[in-house]
Amino acid sequence: MRFEVGIGNDTMLTALRLWGYSPERVDERTGEIGAVRPLAGMRYPRFHVYCKVSEKDRAASVSLHLDHKQPSYEGSSAHGGEYEGPLVEAEAERIKKMASVA
Repeated sequence: MRFEVGIGNDTMLTALRLWGYSPERVDERTGEIGAVRPLAGMRYPRFHVYCKVSEKDRAASVSLHLDHKQPSYEGSSAHGGEYEGPLVEAEAERIKKMASVA
């Protein structure tokens, strides 16, 4: 699921932490930040976001999905991801509400 949110005066890393996400990686080429938020205190299942900020309008483009399990094959990035559905929609709404308060 893709959507945009304002981040105000926060950095993208600060906004992610305020939303409950732990940054995992930054793509140096694109500037996109990947972060995760576990659902049940274990590594999986977890929400996974990729965010990129437009400095001009202080908005973040967010790509959100739910990882059900880790990749099945060593060296593979494929996973059992869910890009739509009630859990993903509820998480997107939670992020939007938190972003509107900040």
